[in-house]
Amino acid sequence: MAYADFTAKDLIEKFNIEFVGKELFTDVKPLEPTEWLTDALRKSTAFGFSTEKSRSERLVTPILIELNDRNNRSFSVYSGANMDVDEELGLKGACDFIFSFSRFQDIVMSPIFCITEAKKLDIEKGTIQCAAQLIGAKMMNEKDGKIIDTLYGCSTTGLEWRFLKYVDNQIVVDETYYHVRQLPKLLGILQYIIEESRKQFPELAVA
Repeated sequence: MAYADFTAKDLIEKFNIEFVGKELFTDVKPLEPTEWLTDALRKSTAFGFSTEKSRSERLVTPILIELNDRNNRSFSVYSGANMDVDEELGLKGACDFIFSFSRFQDIVMSPIFCITEAKKLDIEKGTIQCAAQLIGAKMMNEKDGKIIDTLYGCSTTGLEWRFLKYVDNQIVVDETYYHVRQLPKLLGILQYIIEESRKQFPELAVA
């Protein structure tokens, strides 16, 4: 078993996880995109995308590059990297994008604070896969002694985005889906996640 193989029932039974639906970002302020990002997404949409990989590269990656630049490159984004935490528990496999306050780019390092899983169509399956990855990330952080109480995740088709939060033993799934056409709101949420995570571990988030 790997992250992609888990079902919601598996996570509930194996890790005593509770799934909860809730509005997560009602008070988040929109963040206006730069001209570079707007133009990059316009060109990517015109160019087209037929696979998960092309959606990741052409839609998700420019957004994450913009966020990293806005935050003075104070965190790393690992793309397509393995996060093998516990093979016996099935907490292994690749993640599309892993956010970490580590500045070491060669291998995945804690503290991980957010994971984004990009799917071609099945955003619900991506949500469960991302939930499993958040469980793995929390375990990895704890093994390294770098505790972050609240982890965030996202399942996206590149066009549509669904967020989740892992805190205590709950996976809180946002009841609102966001579209890339709502780019200022989407950027605002992602910036909020970075800032809230930074508060939990400020000494590792210095640019």
